[in-house]
Amino acid sequence: MPLNNAPSTDKTDSILEAVGQDNFDKIAQARHHNPFSVLGNQTAYKDNFILFYSPDTQLLNITEKNISTTRIAESDFFFCSEHLEEIGEHYSLKRTDTRNNVTSYYDPYCFREQIDDYDIHLYSEGKHLNIYRILGSHPKTIDGIDGILFAVWAPNASRVSVIGGFNEWDGRRYPMRSRGISGVWELFIPGLADKTLYKYEICNRKSGSISSKTDPYAQQFELRPRTASVVRKIPDYQWQDNPWMKAREKFDWLHEPLSIYECHLGSWQRDENGEFLNYRELAHRLVDHIKETGFTHIELLPITEHPYDASWGYQTTGYFAPTSRFGTADDFRYFVNYCHEHGIGVLLDWVPAHFPKDEHGLASFDGSALYEHEDPRRGEHRDWGTLIYNYGRNEVKNFLISSAVFWLEECHIDGLRVDAVASMLYLDYSREDDDWIPNQYGGNENIEAIDFLRELNSVTHANYPGTMIMAEESTAWPLVTRPTDVGGLGFSMKWNMGWMHDTLKYFSKKTVHRNYHHNQLTFGLLYLFSENFILPFSHDEVVHGKSSMIHKMPGDEWQRFAILRLLYTYMFTYPGKKLLFMGCEFGQGEEWSHEKILDWYVLQYPLHEGLKKMVGDLNNLYIQQTAMHKFDFEPQGFEWIDCQDTSQSILSYKRKSENELIIVLLNFTPVIRKKYRIAVPCLGDYEIIFNSDSKYYAGSNAGSHTVIHAEKVAWKESQTSISLTLPPLAGLIIKLKS
Repeated sequence: MPLNNAPSTDKTDSILEAVGQDNFDKIAQARHHNPFSVLGNQTAYKDNFILFYSPDTQLLNITEKNISTTRIAESDFFFCSEHLEEIGEHYSLKRTDTRNNVTSYYDPYCFREQIDDYDIHLYSEGKHLNIYRILGSHPKTIDGIDGILFAVWAPNASRVSVIGGFNEWDGRRYPMRSRGISGVWELFIPGLADKTLYKYEICNRKSGSISSKTDPYAQQFELRPRTASVVRKIPDYQWQDNPWMKAREKFDWLHEPLSIYECHLGSWQRDENGEFLNYRELAHRLVDHIKETGFTHIELLPITEHPYDASWGYQTTGYFAPTSRFGTADDFRYFVNYCHEHGIGVLLDWVPAHFPKDEHGLASFDGSALYEHEDPRRGEHRDWGTLIYNYGRNEVKNFLISSAVFWLEECHIDGLRVDAVASMLYLDYSREDDDWIPNQYGGNENIEAIDFLRELNSVTHANYPGTMIMAEESTAWPLVTRPTDVGGLGFSMKWNMGWMHDTLKYFSKKTVHRNYHHNQLTFGLLYLFSENFILPFSHDEVVHGKSSMIHKMPGDEWQRFAILRLLYTYMFTYPGKKLLFMGCEFGQGEEWSHEKILDWYVLQYPLHEGLKKMVGDLNNLYIQQTAMHKFDFEPQGFEWIDCQDTSQSILSYKRKSENELIIVLLNFTPVIRKKYRIAVPCLGDYEIIFNSDSKYYAGSNAGSHTVIHAEKVAWKESQTSISLTLPPLAGLIIKLKS
């Protein structure tokens, strides 16, 4: 734009001299870091004027009093230097473009800074729990003028612009205001409304490279494969779950039943055309199923926005947005609210361990390694092809913690399952010896990630009592579920991966060989109460060639179902909270695939229907019988009766509470054990309240079915015992009648 060759007037020359050729060039080339120093009402100069930059424009008038502007010749700049006293602080413009289209709008460059310095200070310190209310896009009214306030963190940018259909996705049109060394950029654009599509165009100050990025703090995105962020109005969803939320504040998850149904919404069920269901329809269908099967909570595989279906949601790009696959954010709030109204909690799988490299996302966000580490030895997961967060950067830590806060506060989520914690804790996780960098002490611990996890747990537990933060942590890292003030990580619970692997390995053995592997069932008691454990049979165990749960079991069809019923009986009576992936409750035949719905049709067959009924009964017993859940995490809730009957592959143990006793008897062979004797603590009548071999579950209906009278017959270390018939490949739950 050769301004110096343009025909001059005294006023034009004055403005050119005041603003400077270089500033004009930078605005025109979309590389000015501070456009407010050039555009808008410039009162700092000797002669006041208002300067505009408007490409592809024929005429530009100030609407008030219909004051015309003057084009600076051979440029896209316009100015007004007359009748300024008639123009208010906020003025609107009437633009006629080169195609003779006429539009009217308020000039964004006549509005002052909108973000408070204190908010920016807290964010820079990593302490702004609700920064999602500041950064991102938010409807705002300034002096009666409605519009959208955009704000983004991009400290290594020389220029950031808001782009969208409202400005032909032209990064020259709406460059943002820099808030100095904070790296925050903001711009209030009047006239934009709810559902406006937008992105940020970012110019890196070192390389000059330009990228188009979605908003890290956006609360809605376009449906994939499109990637634009979507402006959403301030949520006005009318929650109806106050009784649940009040009760949650006092929820003693340590001693209450917790049975989790893990669910992938996209493949649980679909409509008659094979399309995704809306969150609202999913709510009704899922609640009906959960009420029937007795689970206390639903855990959703990540519904945070993600571009790639096959990632199952674990490669997240929208940390504050429920995926558009199933509807809007308010549709999701309806889902949570409906579950709460029916007494069902909602947990969310949440992924702060890594993020994808998609060009529109967080990777190299401002042209530099901003959210990730620059060195791939710290910044890249080789196995997953993803990037690792830089937990030592305050703004990154704040981004993640405020995401957790968003789901707990704004969406009433009852807890988060934190994915891939082990990968966060170790600098050498799944790396070759020469592909990692030790910490400052020479160790392999990721100190910044540890500090982040402790802060995450401290913040959420302090501000949202009754909510749970659960770790998927697969190593022997100590004190994962112990308070941070004693050196722990502060999680509520962690998945017991050791128990899961040992148990599935044992159950996969042919029954004739099980006596040689008895210790795989008893070894877990050595560490059981060192952490607060969840017993998981999750999605990871029924994919990638691992077989469905029913096909992990050996033998013919009848044996497989009997063994699976026995496995679930063992799980529900063993100390620890419970988690079962969808489809496992009725014996899904094929491995899970995200591309198709579960095999619901198999429920027409008695073995599958019987398994589902049994899971419902186990859940009800687990909830109703205090001894089965009160001390899941404490040794007083468990006692072996006999863990040494290796030759017959039988286990027996007690589950206890202060005033209740449950006896569990498990036969891991297909042999009926008649007159099997076990010790009991006292004389009285003992009632079999559950038999996994019952005909109601399509079992053989073998074994004792009546009240059993204890005898004064010494057995083991007890002076009293009972004798009964133990059904094959089955578990019994027995209770002393009061």
